[in-house]
Amino acid sequence: MIGSGIFLTPGRVADLLPVPELILAAWLVGGLLSLVGALANAELGAMYPRAGGDYVYLREAFHPVAGFLVGWLTFLVIYAGTVAVLALGFARTLTTFVTLGEGEIVFVAVVLTVGVSVINYFGVRLGAVLNNVSAVAKVAALAGFIALAFWLRGDGTPSVPTAPRADMPLVAAFGLALSPILFSYLGWNAPVYVAGEIRDPGRNVPRSLFLGLAICTVIYLAINAVYLWAIPMAELRTEANVGEVVATAVLGPRAGAIFAGFILLSIFGTLNAMVLVGPRIAYAMAVDGLFFSGAERVHPVHGTPHLAIVGQGIVAVVLLLVLETFPRLLDFTTFAIVLATIADTTALYVLRRTQPERPRPYRAWGYPAVPAVYLVANVVIALILSWGRPFECAIAVGVLASGLPFYWWFTQESGPNGR
Repeated sequence: MIGSGIFLTPGRVADLLPVPELILAAWLVGGLLSLVGALANAELGAMYPRAGGDYVYLREAFHPVAGFLVGWLTFLVIYAGTVAVLALGFARTLTTFVTLGEGEIVFVAVVLTVGVSVINYFGVRLGAVLNNVSAVAKVAALAGFIALAFWLRGDGTPSVPTAPRADMPLVAAFGLALSPILFSYLGWNAPVYVAGEIRDPGRNVPRSLFLGLAICTVIYLAINAVYLWAIPMAELRTEANVGEVVATAVLGPRAGAIFAGFILLSIFGTLNAMVLVGPRIAYAMAVDGLFFSGAERVHPVHGTPHLAIVGQGIVAVVLLLVLETFPRLLDFTTFAIVLATIADTTALYVLRRTQPERPRPYRAWGYPAVPAVYLVANVVIALILSWGRPFECAIAVGVLASGLPFYWWFTQESGPNGR
């Protein structure tokens, strides 16, 4: 979860909501929305402890075409798009140490995408160990930085609010600010996509969802408080890499460079996690005969869905070459996340009605009211994003619609319900 978002997006959030209380409220709302989504996904993931995530839930709740379309969107946009965003964030942070032009930044992002895909091609265990080590290092380093920043800046003064944006209503600005925030929380639902490879999924899937979100929300609120305490709001609104700037302001230029190195490590760890999880979606669909032949193959030596990993890497590279910039990739990916979220929350209601006897090791807390709040909130966010970022949202919808002819093609070979 803790990748590039908390370092590279707070400046954009501050530009939309240049009031400290609103900034912290937006990050808290993002965490709470993700937590409510985790309540629904915990029930679904415990019910269907198989690889595939949303693809499995929509297929069971509605029709194979619904499962296919959300799986298509998740694989091609959400996970491949996130890989592209993280790789681009890594390359941009690298400019702290070396001078890179725009074309060179994209080139570095492409090379990184290929390299991490190769790591995961050669083994689940290698990728998982790398992910666990980087996760512990990230949490420990951020906790230390937060404590040190407040200690050294104990005489600091909180950021003074600047004039709010006059070109859009506050509710629209708040909704647009939730786009980079929800992206920064992305990864909380990763366990449901690898549930088939988790020991005791009925117990461990819900625990991993809730514990991960709780830790991440506390860290995000604390580090945003550091940002607001350390530099003026006017400066915060214009910075592309707030984490590095604040580290420099608090600890000095050398510490800023060290923190930039930590950001690179953090992004790399999250990028590795996304590459680890995403191919399991294509794998699950291909097992059912609803994806390109070969994606269901497991490497005879390394035990990985190697062709699906290669496919995800290719899509991520294409997105890097087409969209190129961090904000465009970010909004493109977040809009797809919101669409998939709406779909799987709806599936929770349908499955409660159509499969009431199915074992549920965990049942969503607050059902039906709490998931309904989450559903409505995501619909509102989707509408605001469509209004504020029409081009990126249109591309995501186009990718979703492109799945229909492919679904027809796959079902001609494997039958209407897959294999």
